[in-house]
Amino acid sequence: MSTPPPVYQHTGSGDLRSHSSRSSQTRSYQSSINNNPAVTFNPIPGGARSRSQSTGGTAKRGGVHPFPPDMLKRSETYKSNATKNTSRSGRPTLYPSESSSTLVGSALERKMRDEDPITERQDTASRLEAVRDHMRQHDLAYYIVPSEDSHGSEYIAPSDKRREWISGFTGSAGQAVLSLNSAYLITDSRYWLQAREQLDQNWIVVDAGSVDGPKDWVEWLVERAENCKVGIDARLISYEKATALNNLLKPKGAKLYYPPQNLVDLVWRDKPPRSREPIYVQPKEFSGLGANEKLTRLRDWIRIQRPAVPSYSRSEPKPSQRQVASLISNLSCIAWLLNLRGDDIPFNPVFHSYLFVGLDSATLFIELAKITPEVESYLQSIGVSVRDYNDIWTFLRRKEWGEGNVIISPQTSYAICLMMTSFRYTVLPSYVEEMKAVKNETEIHGLRNAYLRDGAAYVRWLAWLEEKLQQGYDITEYEAAWRLTEYRRKNKHYMGLAYENISASGPNAALPHYTPHKATARMIDRETPYLNDSGGQYRDGTCDTTRTVHFGRPTPEQCEAFTRVLQGHIAIDSAVFPEGTTGAKLDVLARRALWQDGLNYMHGTGHGVGSFLNVHEGPQSFTSDVPLVPGHVLTNEPGFYNAGKWGMRIESALVVRRARTKGQFNGDIWLKFERLTCVPIQTKMVKEVMLSKEERQWLKDHNRRCLELLEPFVRTDKRAMRWLRREAERGIGIAGAGPGGLTIDWD
Repeated sequence: MSTPPPVYQHTGSGDLRSHSSRSSQTRSYQSSINNNPAVTFNPIPGGARSRSQSTGGTAKRGGVHPFPPDMLKRSETYKSNATKNTSRSGRPTLYPSESSSTLVGSALERKMRDEDPITERQDTASRLEAVRDHMRQHDLAYYIVPSEDSHGSEYIAPSDKRREWISGFTGSAGQAVLSLNSAYLITDSRYWLQAREQLDQNWIVVDAGSVDGPKDWVEWLVERAENCKVGIDARLISYEKATALNNLLKPKGAKLYYPPQNLVDLVWRDKPPRSREPIYVQPKEFSGLGANEKLTRLRDWIRIQRPAVPSYSRSEPKPSQRQVASLISNLSCIAWLLNLRGDDIPFNPVFHSYLFVGLDSATLFIELAKITPEVESYLQSIGVSVRDYNDIWTFLRRKEWGEGNVIISPQTSYAICLMMTSFRYTVLPSYVEEMKAVKNETEIHGLRNAYLRDGAAYVRWLAWLEEKLQQGYDITEYEAAWRLTEYRRKNKHYMGLAYENISASGPNAALPHYTPHKATARMIDRETPYLNDSGGQYRDGTCDTTRTVHFGRPTPEQCEAFTRVLQGHIAIDSAVFPEGTTGAKLDVLARRALWQDGLNYMHGTGHGVGSFLNVHEGPQSFTSDVPLVPGHVLTNEPGFYNAGKWGMRIESALVVRRARTKGQFNGDIWLKFERLTCVPIQTKMVKEVMLSKEERQWLKDHNRRCLELLEPFVRTDKRAMRWLRREAERGIGIAGAGPGGLTIDWD
């Protein structure tokens, strides 16, 4: 999954489309399930279709449609969300009930029930004016509506999507800034096009990071705010950002102002309620460390932190100056530390809470309805008491922990800092985040296994998709994504998707974070690369994989760009580096080959990945100045995007390991990457003459390794085995055109 810029459930095969025997034009019909819900069809590739009745009875081959095409209403047709058979194929006529879908039973039911409405551009004028009425009451010149929630989360619950509600923009990054006369959306390069498509005439898009644009929303705001008050919900801005912004505004006579209530919440009448889903324990067989061990490490760290006394002081620290606790607000840190998981935020197994860890006790602030008897007993066993989620404010205001300072991270909500006052807290980098980022051997072993199962599902799906396209079926981006999720759903320890499927063909692939929708998805074409960036959440690991494939004959331009992307991918994967090297120092390796041709990409080269947690995890990344250490897991995902035409990206997950080098200069300080992702890289778009000997060998070795490791998982799937073996054995590139422009591709 592409990372922010450096400055930065669903599968299905086809819903129902068929040829009409009365016309050569391809026509689409709605599934006969609407008319005859007891009947579903399971096409057998290359053979007859079998019909099964859910009410019982025997399966029959070659079933006849109960209604002729003339009796199907045009209103019962699907638009672009279907798999259809086109006139390119010599296949026999298919009536609507003889769906090209190979989904049956619960898989088909999930797909039919899927609600994916078209998000129409909304008129936000009344919403904006309602917020401005409150701005006038507080004498605000500007009001900031952040993307984040009270815990600084990148991905948030529906009840926290204030920026999306006020603007209509659904991207994961971007700040809304309202003035009394205008509304602005400041976002990075991943979302410039999407923002313009989704925002109405009341909004102005500001391209952060562009050549002539501001670096970010802070720079944009500081240029404009003068002798005025800038409003923001103090819960939705971090200590780090609030203090920096206040320091920048002060010389201009401006300052941040924190209304007692969120102004968007005051006018959002149909705001969704918070999740009340129960939380559950993540067993030690997956976590590798018990919560007691983690809490002990945190308390040991708290004890050795320097008291809050002036550096020149020679006197013994007072009890009020000692560090006695840590308050954790980051949701993934709380989940990791306590070995608990939840279901409050889509795709992220976390839960809304705060955790106060003292030297002798700990308190979890969470909605009590989420605590099951099993979890209550577990928390008691590790010495953690439970209080209501909103009690955190009373706890802080009364300073119930007694004397001493509380350690918080720079990303902690500024509202917490205001409540405690500066004399009662110390700001230090999050030690829990640091611990969480370094995976133990149990977590690494789990990630290896998760990536093997996820890779097997990916291979089964790619084999299915290629066969269907070769047979003449048209398949939408949405359909392809749905089908892949169904393959993943069958995997052991599957818990859901790690993020929304990015399934993109043609110009959509040039949008790094494009997500297909049922009614608007594009057909996967044979002229441009198809990009799929997706992954599953498993109890033993979080997966994130991107592969780009071509189902036709790629152009020389596409091949050259793909080869440069591949070379960057190989350069990162093969890197050997000494301790102390940061991800930012390695980033150039991924871009060097692209830069040689004047190409580049605007997102980061890779991000940290959690262990059955968030797919984006810090502090390590290829834009970070945090030194890489053994146990860090990152993605390696260079790409290239030809705006309005096509795009490509190759992404694999890596774990930092110790390396044995020939020289071992300065001793055992050398590090390398171990590749976790196990999905072949298509060689069709690779220009062999552009590769070095080492790069050619790397590509061949990778695809052969995929065959060796995945064969036990797909051995019973003949189609997947044929595809996997072919990818491991095929040469690099495609044959040139023969006399008269004749081309033959041997697969």
